[in-house]
Amino acid sequence: MSYAERRQDMFGLTDEGPAMRLASAEASAPGAAGTGTLKHSKGPWTGASGTAADLRTRTETSRSALRRGHEGVDAGAAGLSSVAALKQVLTSWEDRLQSVRDECEHLEGALLAVAKEMGETEAAVEKSFRGVRVPSHADEKR
Repeated sequence: MSYAERRQDMFGLTDEGPAMRLASAEASAPGAAGTGTLKHSKGPWTGASGTAADLRTRTETSRSALRRGHEGVDAGAAGLSSVAALKQVLTSWEDRLQSVRDECEHLEGALLAVAKEMGETEAAVEKSFRGVRVPSHADEKR
């Protein structure tokens, strides 16, 4: 099957309308209009933001616990060559956890901003359609 045929099969028109449809906007019959119930909400974005905030908190808690777990190693293992290697590993993990923490902090704010924008967009779109007249079945017969 050629690229054009595959594309036509996936996206092109068929006798029954478009080959690809949104699941939440599926028409009740082939060729019919959708139900008009496609909606988005800020809920998933707000939830994802909360998850990022939780992960940020847990990462910082783990980073602090890691540091506390290594306290006193210098005194207890003085003279061992493994102390230097252990310090390098500790520093490496602290840096990684700090990067994860910082990324989660960024994601928390970015996801909240999307949630806010989605809510504002939904309200603006709803307001813009208030003055639009939707034809009834009687209008279609004319």
